[in-house]
Amino acid sequence: MTYKWTDLPELPAFFDRYILKVDDLPLSVAFEKYSPTAILADLGKMKKLGDQVYAPDKWTIKDILQHIIDTERIMTYRSLCFARNDKTELPGFEENAYAQNTNLYDRTLEELMEEWQLLRASTRALYAGFSDDMLLKKGTASNIEIPVLALGFMLIGHAVHHYGVIEERYFPLLD
Repeated sequence: MTYKWTDLPELPAFFDRYILKVDDLPLSVAFEKYSPTAILADLGKMKKLGDQVYAPDKWTIKDILQHIIDTERIMTYRSLCFARNDKTELPGFEENAYAQNTNLYDRTLEELMEEWQLLRASTRALYAGFSDDMLLKKGTASNIEIPVLALGFMLIGHAVHHYGVIEERYFPLLD
């Protein structure tokens, strides 16, 4: 996993906005630098927010964390399919439908963080097993052709993006 995202010949449409949030590091180093505990280091502040939202119909902190987890699961599934040369075109996913069908009332923020940390360990192990050739294989998801390597950087940058939203729109609610 010595490839950096700048080693990609081009960034896939839509996903580029997430990939660009990650420093130009080898993927294995990026997984380390942007671990769940590094990205969401302000867990205490997030707990204080509870179920507050900055506007009607916006997600709570737990909703956002569950969304990050769901997205990482979906992106790793896509990565596995493409790395194994499965040519099936994969559909997109409706994030709001996923968000409406969770069991977050019975879960704590700590439980969600533990789940994400376990998932990230699994994601890192999956990617560590990919050869350079596999990392450069492409598949189609959401009608966009995307390499396995780009999916790895995308799932990291997606979490960074959502932490930026938390800092910008949620933390001011504590003032």
